[in-house]
Amino acid sequence: MNNFTKIFLLLSLLIYSCAPKLTNLDFVKEEIAAYYELGNYDEEVNTVISDAIKEFESVEAEDSTAVIFDIDETALSNYEIEKKTEFGYVPEIWDKWVEEARAPAIPGVKNLYEFLIKKGIKIIFITGRKDYHYNSTFKNLHSSGYTLFDTLIVRMKDEYTLGAVDFKSKKREELTFRGYKIVGTVGDQWSDLKGSFHGIQVKIPNYLYYIE
Repeated sequence: MNNFTKIFLLLSLLIYSCAPKLTNLDFVKEEIAAYYELGNYDEEVNTVISDAIKEFESVEAEDSTAVIFDIDETALSNYEIEKKTEFGYVPEIWDKWVEEARAPAIPGVKNLYEFLIKKGIKIIFITGRKDYHYNSTFKNLHSSGYTLFDTLIVRMKDEYTLGAVDFKSKKREELTFRGYKIVGTVGDQWSDLKGSFHGIQVKIPNYLYYIE
């Protein structure tokens, strides 16, 4: 074996060892399903919520004090429809699911909601859902136990193309100008939490999808 061959084999080995180790997509989906269905997801959420409650305990509640909640994969779980669509997004199926208004509450997040309500803090929902889903979303929140909240904010037509950070921080800014004192934001995406007027940031885990 000459030196050139040795160098070539060495470089090939280095390239192979540095290459990402990919896993079959079906296996990844199975792992995600197991994580959600065997209780690991709930445990992680409960840990996040426990830490959040400790932070909110020191917050002084005034008439204008508010916490902002996202809805999908924060207040409500869409795991059922996500699994049925193999963790993909099919607009027609998604719209039908939202109109059925039967997404269940995420128990840990519901506990945080109830803690804040008892503390006298106002709850405001800001969601990326669009205006034509307002009524079904309002109904779903009530049917899943979120019966006390100040307002529900959805995207209007002129806001459909706004990025999540721009949309949600814009709405928080508007609420602040209206007199609300936002002391916290709860969401499953960092785009729910970034931007101005976010207060305490509570990041709920989400292994189903990512939104910038």
